Amino acid sequence: MTDPPQQVRAPLPLADQPFAVTERTQTQLVLRRFLRHRLAVLSLLVFVLIVLFAFVGPLLWKYTYFTSTPDNSQPPSLTHPFGTTGDGKDLLALVMRGTQQSVKISLLIAVVSTAFGTIWGAAAGYFRGVVDAVLMRIADLVIILPILAVAAVLANSSDGAWWMVSLVIAGLVWSHVARVVRGVVLSLREREFVEAARALGATDARIIFRHLVPNAIGPIIVAATVLVASGILIETALSFLGFGVQPPDTSLGILISEARTAVQTRPWLFYFPGLFIILIALCVNFIGDGLRDALDPKQTRVRQ
Repeated sequence: MTDPPQQVRAPLPLADQPFAVTERTQTQLVLRRFLRHRLAVLSLLVFVLIVLFAFVGPLLWKYTYFTSTPDNSQPPSLTHPFGTTGDGKDLLALVMRGTQQSVKISLLIAVVSTAFGTIWGAAAGYFRGVVDAVLMRIADLVIILPILAVAAVLANSSDGAWWMVSLVIAGLVWSHVARVVRGVVLSLREREFVEAARALGATDARIIFRHLVPNAIGPIIVAATVLVASGILIETALSFLGFGVQPPDTSLGILISEARTAVQTRPWLFYFPGLFIILIALCVNFIGDGLRDALDPKQTRVRQ
């Protein structure tokens, strides 16, 4: 007796086959959306190269920003790729140092003003009432101050130390972050997770720093990137006016200021520092644009 033939089950259609879905964390989703923003990724790469140029370049380059060479007012060449100044200083070394100082100042401005503005705005949005009114009226007063005029007076009394210039500027721009954070916190403070934290006995400080601020991190990061670009432009303006970093040190603003009378005769002294100012400002703005798209949970389309 032979066994009955076994029935061969036909394969399931592709649409009916089970499939596994890999769960992604919030960080992975943000990173994926950011990497799809081509202009932001390219800007991030360029900004990293600029930072390496500013901080690693002086260690590899044969000239320093404070030494003079016999080559006075030389145009760009193989020996001096960016040319030289009237007193024989290598412009490439000067631009490296100027970029280094400008980047340090702008990053410190962004960190200090973002941290202070976040705490200020979160407190105003969470407590509301009289606290909100007092805190935001102070912030409004800081916003209407003429930044360049006040910063020029304060920075001039700090002997041009780069960190003092940074703190002065940060003390005048934090209010913009405070207003952004206040608006976000006002919309979050009535959410269910905040009510649950109150019901469990969480203190106001814990609710602000463990629940509200982390959920407002997207707008905070975007505001910080905007402050980096704003900071470098404000520092450039102060140094151009003579109230920022003081010689013998240098910054991109000082290089622009010293070269303004030589645009026609020695244009390389003006255009190379100006190019780096434009590159840094544009890169930071495009990075912020990409972060805004990546951190927005309602984003349905990533701009290319």
